[in-house]
Amino acid sequence: MADNNHQANVQSTNTTSTVWQIVGRLVAAAIILAITAFFTPGFQINNIWSLAVAAIVLTVLDYLIVKFTGLHASPFGKGFVGFVLSVVILYVTQYFVAGYSISWMAAIIGALIYGIIDYFIPGEQQM
Repeated sequence: MADNNHQANVQSTNTTSTVWQIVGRLVAAAIILAITAFFTPGFQINNIWSLAVAAIVLTVLDYLIVKFTGLHASPFGKGFVGFVLSVVILYVTQYFVAGYSISWMAAIIGALIYGIIDYFIPGEQQM
């Protein structure tokens, strides 16, 4: 009986930890995205809600790519392939988020800036 309670507590702690990791990653993604948009000409996010939704969309797209291909969509994560995936994800996000617009050139520059900032943000970078 005590063993079952211990397992339930460990599972609950792991679930809570995972939720906080996801929330932390979303907050970090939003901060990195806001900084990237600020420094990238041709990249515009109109308001905080567009930023929040874009961070969610970017995180979900990255998760799905990792889940189905095993490739990390980070400019420094997997070299050229990761860089190209980052550019595509930044660009495609505009079709899912109102108030988010980016050109192809801005997506290329933005992927570089996003990668540099993401590299210096401390903490675990994978979910």
